[in-house]
Order: sequence, then C-alpha cells, then structure tokens
Amino acid sequence: MTPPAATPQASAARIWLALAAVYFIWGSTYLAIRFTVATMPPFLAAAGRFLVSGAFLYGWRRLAGDPKPSGAQRRNAAVAGIFLLVGGNGGVVWAEQFIPSGLTALLVATVPLWMISLDALRPGGERPAARALAGILIGFCGALLLLGWSAASASTEYFFGALAVLAASFFWAVGSIYGKTAALPPSPLLTAGIEMLAGGVGQIAAASLLGELGRFSLDEISLASALGWLYLTVIGPVAFAAYAWLLRNAPTPLVATYSYVNPLVAIVLGYFIGREILTARILLAACLIIGSVALVSAPPRRLKTVSAR
Repeated sequence: MTPPAATPQASAARIWLALAAVYFIWGSTYLAIRFTVATMPPFLAAAGRFLVSGAFLYGWRRLAGDPKPSGAQRRNAAVAGIFLLVGGNGGVVWAEQFIPSGLTALLVATVPLWMISLDALRPGGERPAARALAGILIGFCGALLLLGWSAASASTEYFFGALAVLAASFFWAVGSIYGKTAALPPSPLLTAGIEMLAGGVGQIAAASLLGELGRFSLDEISLASALGWLYLTVIGPVAFAAYAWLLRNAPTPLVATYSYVNPLVAIVLGYFIGREILTARILLAACLIIGSVALVSAPPRRLKTVSAR
C-alpha cells in the first residue's frame, strides 16, 4: 500500500520532533531489551509487551473510527506480525541475552540490505541498481566482520547470538516485503495493533516450547529489567506512531535515515550507560554497515522531478 503524498501543513519543527522520537526511542530500545532480558525470559517478556501495546493500539484505532478490517486483512496482518515480531523481534530479544545491544543494533541495520535482495528475487520485484548492489556487498562484509570477530574472540553463545540477529533481520525483511504486497487494513496503526497481537501470541507459543513458562518468577525480576520492560511497552509505541506519521508527512529519504541513525544511538548508549565494549573492529564494521545502508537508501538522482510516495 503506497502512503499518500506528504501534506504541506506539516511544519519542519513537527517533522524533526517526530524524527528525534524515532531516532532516540528506537535507538534506545536495544539497551532496554538488554536490561529486560537480564532477569526475564526473552520471548515471554516480548509477548507481554506486544499483547499490551497491540490491544491498546487496536482498541484506540477502532474507537477512533477506523473501519473494521476484513477477515483477509486480519489474516495478512497476522502473518506479517509472525514474521516481524516472532522471527524478527523474537530473534533479537533472544540474542541480547548473549551479545551487546550496540552489536545487535548494527546487525539489525542490515534489514534494508535484506529487503532489497529479497525484493529483487521475488516475481515482479525491482532489480537493484549498481550502487545498491555495491551497498549490499559492503554491508554484508561489515556483518561478516562482526561474525568473524565474535567467533574468534568470544564464546559460542556470543557467536550464535550474533547469527540469530542476522536471521532475525532476514525474517523482519521477509515480513516487510510481505506487508508491501498483501492486502492490509488502511490504517497503519490498526495494522500494527493486529501484528502486535499476533506476534504476542506467537511469542507465547515460542516461550512455551523453550520452557520459559516454567522458569518465570516475579521474585527474580530486577528493577532494571522491570523498568526496561515498562519502557519498551509504554514508550516504544510512541516511536512507531511517530514513524507512521512521518511516512505521510515527510520525504521518504529523510524518514529512511532512521535505519542508520538508530545504530549510532544504540552504540553510544550501550557504551556510556551499558558499559559495553567498543573495539576498532566494531567501529570499522559500523562504518561499513551504516555507510552501506546510507548508500542503498539514497534516492536516485532525477532532473527536476519529485518522486511520489
């Protein structure tokens, strides 16, 4: 579904305020996840978060007058939610038991590279230009650099945690590509509510399969984990609402900058607040991955034309 063109009523101040929310809140969620899963089972914690946020979003938008989605629209949104939140977010929260939040954010930044690659492979998909192909190659070299570093200098769990984030990024890209072509409810926030509810149910199933239900104990939850979970549940959806608003009120290339600003925010917060390590190899990988995303996200040069979104 193509969003409507940007509206001229949106002031620059409102656009930059919304961008700041997306930059900081989404960038800070990686550290919040790390604090949360320190003493809470990852899939169970994520399930609670998305069930609460999804129920709120769905109820709010229905009360606000959004039309009731059809059965096909609900099914498609649920499928997208499984890919995005069970395969995508679920892999991230599981991995952050073992790897730093800054490293996680860097590997998640490969999502646009996966999306371009998958879109090129699907029937009727858009073939990437030479610049995008170069960006994909550079970005995955950065990811391999991080994987090689984790395999050589850290534990087996560390390596498989990094590998899980790459797999989660792939699933997030699959869900995003599916969402581009599937019939979804007209309201992005209503769609997000359904996706969160479906993802929450799927994460409860994953938690049950992994034995998390038997390991959960309220007495073992630390204050930092509780605050991290509360931040993700209450503040996290604010960034999504800001992002949905930006898609309709700001130029797409400007909105796309979140994908390479968020990792920088995560690295800085992880280093100064989370006391995470920061090596020359990680910084080099960061330059490769973030640079590649900036390269593939840059709009093609056109002569005196404005692209429709």
